[in-house]
Amino acid sequence: MISTYIVDDHAVVIDGLRSLLEASPDIEVVGHANDGRTALQEIGTLKPDAVLMDITMPELNGIEATQLIHGKYPDIRIVVLSMHSSAEYVFRALRAGARAYVLKASAGSEVVDALHAVHLGRRYLSQRIAETVIDYYIDAPAATGPLDELSSRERQVLQLFVEGRSIAATAQALALSPRTVETYRARLMQKLDIDNLPELVKFAILHGITPID
Repeated sequence: MISTYIVDDHAVVIDGLRSLLEASPDIEVVGHANDGRTALQEIGTLKPDAVLMDITMPELNGIEATQLIHGKYPDIRIVVLSMHSSAEYVFRALRAGARAYVLKASAGSEVVDALHAVHLGRRYLSQRIAETVIDYYIDAPAATGPLDELSSRERQVLQLFVEGRSIAATAQALALSPRTVETYRARLMQKLDIDNLPELVKFAILHGITPID
C-alpha cells in the first residue's frame, strides 16, 4: 500500500485527486493540506510514502516545501503536480528533490503511474514534457534563473513579504528575529535589483512563488 499525502490550495483539486487515488487498490490517501507549511508539519507526523505537491500555493510554495521535506525526510517520494510546463519549473522541482513531475492537464492518466514509479525508486516525467529539455537542465550547471540567486530562506521571506506579512509575522512564521528578516528582505531585493513591492509581487507571481489570487 502506498500511503499518499496531497498538497494543493484548491479543495476541488484535492477532492478529485482523492477520488482518483482511492480507486486504485494499492494507494491510500492519509491526509491533505492547502499550503506547504501545513504540509511540512503534518508530514513529519504521518510519514507518508509519497506526497502529491502543487507548486503555486500561499504561505510556502511547493518548490520550497519540496526542498524542506526532501531535506528532512529523504525517503518520502515527492510527485510535483503542476499546471506549469516550462523547463524552469521542472528544473526547480527536480533540483529541490522531487522524483516526478506531472502536468495537471494529464493528471488523470498519469498521476497513479507516477506514484507507482517513484514507489519503486524510479523517476517519472509527464509525457508532454520533452525529456531532452529536462536532461539539459539537470546536467548543465550553467542553467540558472533569477531565483537561483536567492537562498531558500530568502525565497521564503520573499513569499511571505509579497503576500502581505509584516516583519513581525514573517519572523514568527520562520522562527527568526525581526532584524534577521529585515536583513533577508534587503538582501533579496538587492540581488533581484528590485526596490519596490509591486515589482516584487509581479516577480513572485511570474516565477510561481505565490498564487495570483
